[in-house]
Amino acid sequence: MSPTEGQPPVIGLLGGIASGKTTVAEMLEQLGARVVSADVVAHAVLDRSNTRDRVVARWGDEVLGDDGKIDRDELGRRVFSDTQEIAALESITHPDIVAALRQQIADATRSEDVMAIVVDAPLLLEAELDGLCDLLVLVDCPTDIRRARAAARGWDPHELDRREGHQQPLELKRQRAQAVVDGNAPIETTLQQVQQLWQKTLGL
Repeated sequence: MSPTEGQPPVIGLLGGIASGKTTVAEMLEQLGARVVSADVVAHAVLDRSNTRDRVVARWGDEVLGDDGKIDRDELGRRVFSDTQEIAALESITHPDIVAALRQQIADATRSEDVMAIVVDAPLLLEAELDGLCDLLVLVDCPTDIRRARAAARGWDPHELDRREGHQQPLELKRQRAQAVVDGNAPIETTLQQVQQLWQKTLGL
């Protein structure tokens, strides 16, 4: 879709886990974009007392950290190996996450000081947020590199595959994308690609 005249363009980032989407989003933010991050929103949703209570009722006090907040790593270990558990967590958190993302996009669209909006959400297609985007950009990165990055985060060798098994396939994301940024290139090259994308998107 094309941006409404007078409104900032909305750029949606696609890609696999650990492909470099957050890095690209940060680069776009430095150029002047407003970033709407599903990860930031998810943190806020999990911190809500009603969400915490529902999560604890399902998975027990063991998912709470010493600060009384949900330990996302512990929750992930209990959830991501079981399809039914993932569905249970999504039923608790996704409606609020998607609603908050839509609201943040709408608020940014109405803001006079926003040049462009970047949506960094792993489930962008699944949540049908792509319908709010003017441009879909794939952050491309080989699977072996992404596995190595995930391992550096402390994930076991199969965690990435398990989590991506609950997302739209990469091939579909590749087909939907209208532009590509290399998430495995030297950082200077990726930045150059992002700058070119920025200039083209804003017509600079």
